[in-house]
Amino acid sequence: MRAKFSRALGQLAVCSFLLLSAILPAACTKAAPEPVLEGGTPLAAGFVPSRLQLLDQKINADIEAGFPGAVLCLVKDGQVVKTTAYGWQKKYNESRLLPQEQWQPMTTDTMFDLASNTKMYATNLALMKLTDEGKLSPDDLVCRYLPEFTGDGREQIRLRDLLTHSAGFAPSPHFYRADGTRIYTLNRDETSRRLCTLPLVYPTGTKYSYSDTDFLLLGLVVESVTGQRLDAYVEQQIYQPLGLTHTLFNPLEKGFKPDDFAAGELNGNTRGGQVSFPGIRTGTVQGEVHDETAFYLMGGVAGHAGLFSRAGDLAVLTQLLLNGGSYGHYKLCRPETLQLFLTPGRLNPALALGWYKGGSRDYESWFGPYAGKEAFGHTGWTGTFICVNPSRQLAVIWLTNRTHAPVAAGQINSFAFDKLFIRKYGHIMQLVYEALAGEPASPAESGK
Repeated sequence: MRAKFSRALGQLAVCSFLLLSAILPAACTKAAPEPVLEGGTPLAAGFVPSRLQLLDQKINADIEAGFPGAVLCLVKDGQVVKTTAYGWQKKYNESRLLPQEQWQPMTTDTMFDLASNTKMYATNLALMKLTDEGKLSPDDLVCRYLPEFTGDGREQIRLRDLLTHSAGFAPSPHFYRADGTRIYTLNRDETSRRLCTLPLVYPTGTKYSYSDTDFLLLGLVVESVTGQRLDAYVEQQIYQPLGLTHTLFNPLEKGFKPDDFAAGELNGNTRGGQVSFPGIRTGTVQGEVHDETAFYLMGGVAGHAGLFSRAGDLAVLTQLLLNGGSYGHYKLCRPETLQLFLTPGRLNPALALGWYKGGSRDYESWFGPYAGKEAFGHTGWTGTFICVNPSRQLAVIWLTNRTHAPVAAGQINSFAFDKLFIRKYGHIMQLVYEALAGEPASPAESGK
């Protein structure tokens, strides 16, 4: 009897040891914080200082040629190794070029209208978090969350179709009156209802066609699932827990002043006087979302546009992504959820669930020639591009106010200085990679 008892006790001890061995590492792993950003130097992070100086020279040359301003932030191996402001956050008051002594210099804390980077750093982060929590799935039907989303075959549209811009919608949600004129007098609730009944312009799943409508609808899905407006949810559940005080919607309503922001278009939404509608803004945009649908129809809060931020805050969000979805003790999602959102779709192999991927000739003008397929990012119409490269543990945050310039003659969506070197995101990306030790020297440095 004593022997049997001893064997049973021994088996119990072994089982207890195995159980504790399984639990304790998991508990320790869960409690251990993910890397947070530290300060660093380009040299220690593997950059060649002379090559970064060449990048600075290129940017400053275009500033001298008239480009308004920019901020470049480089994150490498968990360190912010470069944050540099160039040029001016405001040079014009409407169409009048101000005397130079009145120009507002760009600073590293200047806040920018992120435009379509709102899609990624507000709506997509929210969807990743909600997916990780089991509150939705990319394969869910949109009508599950938006009951009004019916008719015209849209009952079969999934969240995935919206995320991959293959749902069937036109590029922009144009709301028209019976006489054919655009409507900019709807309130947010009316706009939301109309979004759910917009006609499809091609059969779902048959092609890729980039559309703001897709992310407007996804923003409404986030609101349906959370019971909160998009801005309240992301600010309370993502930005504030990360200590991000300068990433938000409608910042002028939350204590910020126009001088905190990079100025945008000179004459509101008029494109230099070429566009007009009742109530249109005509003054220089600074601290208000530029996008017409977001500003006039959605109260400044939309799934496709409306988010403002600065380089330092975006550095934290990119490091969260480089960490696989966590930062310090904050967890947005598990690495496998992030990978789900980074898996390319069928119709556009360079587009995952919202995120664009590097390594494709189609997007080399954004990512440059060296980024590789692991890199992912997105652009913003106001002049922003953010690229994250896990294989290099590198993030490049490039923020500009390229729209703070006269409208090019006869070009409603082009601005003076758009053709300068730094306007092309891929040029900046190429020089950043070439500044890394071991990469080929740039043509300018090698004398070619």
